Amino acid sequence: GYVMMVEALLGAVYPDQWIRTVNQGISGNTVRDLKARWQTDVLDLAPDWVSVMIGANDVWRQFDSPRQTETHVLLEEYEKTLEELVLTTLPKVKGMVLITPFYLEPNRSDAMRAAMDRYGAAVRRLAEKHRTLFVDSQAPFDEVLKTHYPASLNWDRVHPDYVGSMVLARAFVDAIGFEWMR
Repeated sequence: GYVMMVEALLGAVYPDQWIRTVNQGISGNTVRDLKARWQTDVLDLAPDWVSVMIGANDVWRQFDSPRQTETHVLLEEYEKTLEELVLTTLPKVKGMVLITPFYLEPNRSDAMRAAMDRYGAAVRRLAEKHRTLFVDSQAPFDEVLKTHYPASLNWDRVHPDYVGSMVLARAFVDAIGFEWMR
């Protein structure tokens, strides 16, 4: 996915920096799941920087499992839990990058897209409040979706193909000040 592409770009353009990336993302996780493993999977590794993109499953469970309400992570819990992770982490790292969840749907009135946008707005609020770096991952996809049908990036609109992964990787490296012509 995009993390592997970020690692490749960093290694190719900044070989002298010996930048190591560790992808601790687990398919299907919500922010609730992430919180449960944050200490062992993130903080115990003593990273210099931490980036977080979480939220797609928090939204998705409300749509693919509407009767399993115990799996739903509503917006208030999502924002509160993500903020707890940020507050726990910031004193221990040089910095953080908060990344919005996205949905490969150009119609902003689509119920799941509208929900994803609300969760993305929560990420933006937290990034501004805590002065972290911020990546709006939906914005570059909206540009691509002006000329591409969503299924051309992936059928489920959540897990992008290689092109979509590169869209994410590019948005990430641009946000961290990557020097393409270095």
